Amino acid sequence: QVQLVESGGGLVQPGGSLRLSCAASGSIFSINTMAWYRQAPGKQRELVATIASGGSTNYADSVKGRFTISRNSAKNTVFLQMNSLKPEDTAVYSCHTNGQVRFGVPFVSWGQGTQVTVSS
Repeated sequence: QVQLVESGGGLVQPGGSLRLSCAASGSIFSINTMAWYRQAPGKQRELVATIASGGSTNYADSVKGRFTISRNSAKNTVFLQMNSLKPEDTAVYSCHTNGQVRFGVPFVSWGQGTQVTVSS
């Protein structure tokens, strides 16, 4: 079983910055893509950013140029640096990953989520 634990959420003023972290632990043989999703009240969950095992990244248009996803593969950790935050970025942010617990045995895991609130 693979667990994901996020940290770094909180309350920030518009224009401010936050850095989210998500650490994977448990029986891990390999990790493929790591991603951040968010869900605002009354809205569907939205894919924010992904980073592949080789380091290639993708971003939602709404966060391009403001958010940066990175990972420390040695520590099975993914980060989301969020700059120039806007009130519409307010949401619960969750990390997601997939990989193998041992060769040929896949896993998919979600974190519990961390609240990000952008408000003056």
